[in-house]
Amino acid sequence: MTTAFDVIAVGGGPAGMMAAITAAGLGAKTALLEPNSRLGKKLNITGKGRCNLTNDCTREAFFASIPGNAPFLYSAYSRMTAQDAMAFFEGLGVPLKTERGGRVFPQSDRSFDVSAALERRLGQLGVTWLHDRAMAVLTEDGAVTGVRGERGRYETGRAIVATGGVSYPGTGSTGDGYRLARMLGHTIEPPQPSLVPLTSPDPACAAMQGLSLRNVAVRFLGEGDALLYQDFGELLFTHFGLSGPVVLSASAYIRPMRPCTLSIDLKPALDEKKLDERILRDIAAGRNRDMDHILAGLVHRSMVPVVLERTGIGASDKANGLTKAQRRALVALLKDFRIPIDGTRPIDEAIITAGGVRLSEVWPKTMESKLVKGLYFAGEVLDLDACTGGFNLQIAWCTGAAAGEAAALWIG
Repeated sequence: MTTAFDVIAVGGGPAGMMAAITAAGLGAKTALLEPNSRLGKKLNITGKGRCNLTNDCTREAFFASIPGNAPFLYSAYSRMTAQDAMAFFEGLGVPLKTERGGRVFPQSDRSFDVSAALERRLGQLGVTWLHDRAMAVLTEDGAVTGVRGERGRYETGRAIVATGGVSYPGTGSTGDGYRLARMLGHTIEPPQPSLVPLTSPDPACAAMQGLSLRNVAVRFLGEGDALLYQDFGELLFTHFGLSGPVVLSASAYIRPMRPCTLSIDLKPALDEKKLDERILRDIAAGRNRDMDHILAGLVHRSMVPVVLERTGIGASDKANGLTKAQRRALVALLKDFRIPIDGTRPIDEAIITAGGVRLSEVWPKTMESKLVKGLYFAGEVLDLDACTGGFNLQIAWCTGAAAGEAAALWIG
């Protein structure tokens, strides 16, 4: 037995839920096909469980956050801007707050409040939740006729594929959308990890494991110290290398990731002359103290042994014995602390998947396939990704809204 719907959204993540809500809100008989036991499983772990659901920024800042393919989103973003998304969620009864860098969170700091509000809205609009996994989007004469699941067949003339990428596969992002798209003739740009920690062969990282550096300036340098990416903010040393916001963002811009060098300015507020003066003052105030104690006033204690090793200064050397050459080496190190980068962590540890359905095969205004009538794409399944700060969820909201509206109104 088959069941007929005007629109079927395949995937119960952010983009799929937004697409279904938009389509149903315009009067379309809508279904959401999702095999997980609950909707928004990946949404619930975003922002460390707090759900950084968008970024309250200007249009220009939003597009600047997207390393590639930003022009594709001009129309969809106009359909639902960051401010529109904020108004939408507050209209669903989710009070919001804006934190550093424009990051928007629910006031409760609970991502479940966001997914629960979306699920309530789906229920209010009468969206049918089909607990099934899509095996194929069915077509006839170049147009969608239905969706075949593991448990049944569902008739529809409009199917929105919003199944995510391949990062965090435990949440259901297992690449189903790529398979469905390929079956219908679409090209998939190779999936790559984005917003992913970076690996380093330097044992100093493991030695400083757990150390978080805030308010540091970073530069990622390629061959001949060519600048690949620069940022300011927070990073974290781990047993395998580095993580933290500036590192995750760098992984979105340096693709494909290749061996490079991270240069950290540990004292960005001081130029070399002022930093040297600061060190001289510290030495004058503790002339007979050991250098490891002096350095503990300049860097975190877990970094002191690494600084001593790299400068050739002895831990028990007295401050008043520090030579001019050693002081210069110390200043240079604090302004240019280098870590070699040799790759990324696996894609299943990435926050976002780069790559996906080739954008030249999708109409940007409607998210409809140029190859199959009535087939739409939304969210991470598309070859779209952004840096950290709520921008990737904003892509999900605006592409989901565009696809849901087009499917409901049959714009093509």
